[in-house]
Amino acid sequence: MRAAIVIPVYNHGRQVGEVIRQTLTLGLPVFVVDDGSTDSTREIIGNISGLTTLYHTENQGKGAALVTGFTAALQENCNYAITIDADGQHKAEDAAALLQAVQDDRRALVVGNRQGMAGENVPWTSRFGRGFSNFWVRASGGPKVMDSQSGFRLYPLPEAMQLEVRARRYQFEVEILVKARQQGMDVIEVPVQVVYQPKTLRVSHFRPWLDFMRNSNTFSRLIFSRLIRGLFRL
Repeated sequence: MRAAIVIPVYNHGRQVGEVIRQTLTLGLPVFVVDDGSTDSTREIIGNISGLTTLYHTENQGKGAALVTGFTAALQENCNYAITIDADGQHKAEDAAALLQAVQDDRRALVVGNRQGMAGENVPWTSRFGRGFSNFWVRASGGPKVMDSQSGFRLYPLPEAMQLEVRARRYQFEVEILVKARQQGMDVIEVPVQVVYQPKTLRVSHFRPWLDFMRNSNTFSRLIFSRLIRGLFRL
């Protein structure tokens, strides 16, 4: 196993420096993808050594940033990628739990199931969104998971890149779960810590109506595809 860290970033200037510093202590290659940030993010990550920085000139979405990072990691002969969100909610030390889940040479996608989502600083939208997403991932033919929206994951890289995931924004992370199960890939969950910043410090790009529409479109497409496949099997 040769694993890398991939951190997608969009306007996370407040937190991204500390997130990167924590991940560098793991001793793994780190790829930071700035998805068209317009705040201080680019300057901050440009002043940190020991990582590979990649840039999108315009915001393309979290999924697009992950694909850029995965591609770069593959070019450096990495066959796994650990993804960590740039908002500081994950503990880099928990990466060990993700890696240990595949120590028996299983080629699996590992999801970090965030514990403590009922905490004081956790917004209700995150709790509701997780339950909503879990249900529709299952309805779309995906795995039965407890935290389908977790961004702390371990992806087997070339298999993940061959799943033909169409979504390029946040919906990438739910679609790839569905596609993984359809292709017979194991999806494993392991418990990880979560730290939500107080509202005054937290950076969120969640836009309720727009993201609801995008989620609905993605799940409608996946459910329709599942129905079509079922008909052709008859």
